[in-house]
Amino acid sequence: MMPAEGVSIMSKDDVINCTISHEIHQYVFSCVYILVLVVGVPANLYSLYHAALQLKQRNELGVYLMNLTVSDLLYQASLPLWLQYIFQGDDWQHREWLCQLCGFLLYENIYISIGFLCCISLDRYLAVVYPLRFTSLRSMTAAWVISAIIWMKEIAVGVVFFRHKEVSRDQTNQSVCFEHYPMKPWEYPINYYRFIVGFLFPLAILSISYLCVLRAVGRSVGTQPDQKTRIRQLVSSTILIFLVCFSPYHFFLLVRTLFERDCSFITGIFNYYHLSLLLTTLNCVADPALYCFVSESARRGLYRALVKPVTGIICCCRRRGHASPIKPASDSHEVATEENNGQPSVTLLTHSCRHSQPQTDLSCSQAEEERVQNNSGSEGRGDGKSCCVPAVEGESTERTEQRDMEDS
Repeated sequence: MMPAEGVSIMSKDDVINCTISHEIHQYVFSCVYILVLVVGVPANLYSLYHAALQLKQRNELGVYLMNLTVSDLLYQASLPLWLQYIFQGDDWQHREWLCQLCGFLLYENIYISIGFLCCISLDRYLAVVYPLRFTSLRSMTAAWVISAIIWMKEIAVGVVFFRHKEVSRDQTNQSVCFEHYPMKPWEYPINYYRFIVGFLFPLAILSISYLCVLRAVGRSVGTQPDQKTRIRQLVSSTILIFLVCFSPYHFFLLVRTLFERDCSFITGIFNYYHLSLLLTTLNCVADPALYCFVSESARRGLYRALVKPVTGIICCCRRRGHASPIKPASDSHEVATEENNGQPSVTLLTHSCRHSQPQTDLSCSQAEEERVQNNSGSEGRGDGKSCCVPAVEGESTERTEQRDMEDS
């Protein structure tokens, strides 16, 4: 077989001595990569939009979330090349620098994601445990400086790691990207660094901040119950993503580094190691879930995009099954009705509307209209018009988002 275009002739040191079946790539990896592209790319683009809203409101948490999303999107940009590599039977047909770039984006995503998950946990730790101290560390400027340091550190480590050749030739004379079996001696110190500095140290930070935040939230008297729940969910989901997506990979990485010296060992551990590597890809789908615990508008947008259409279809099918065409439909709008101590209070109003009258779009019940007029005070309308006011939804979202930022 002729060498791939742009790939230099390899020496004996670049030949993989082990014969390993790559069937796990053909079946499992291809399905997961396609899922991550189909689901993860729209989810991260949606997250990027809400990160921009966080930045607009001068929330330093939005800086870390935006960098986390950018890291995920960069890695997802390399997945089409990995898919092509898999569909060609693990035979790299591109230039070697593309293999190095794809490998760099893979590890960049792992360790930059870990770095920003730590930043999110530390930010919530300082906000909850020391709300009146360390305000300079919770500023927008500090967040951008910390983010730049994380990117520069991982890029520098990547340059050191990827100065070696990453395209090898296996026993079938195929060009294999980013795989060395058995492990090369120059990989040992790098893997120890990745395990200790890239995994154990962040795990300690996440665990300590997680426990301190939960204890502080439990002791807090002034924090509202819903705010306590959202804080717990944010820190819990952060450490859960870390443990599920990154812990198995680093465990098998350490095992390989300690014990892999011949082909028999890697043959037995190959599938487990690659499944753990595949779990790191799933963080591109899991990370956007963090926005649901930070942004009220993100949760509502997710509800409107996913939950509401499904429930609408189910309700429609149930109505058809019960054959009740005169049953009124309902819609909900969250509106700001009054102010308590300078803060807008939000009431969920359910409007029962009849669609049987063609002369009006929505006809609200008299009881609902009276409740809105009683609750709205000076902000309500006393002209007797219909209470269905969808236009206030955007204003409500903005007010709710502002209140969440102030509470944080």
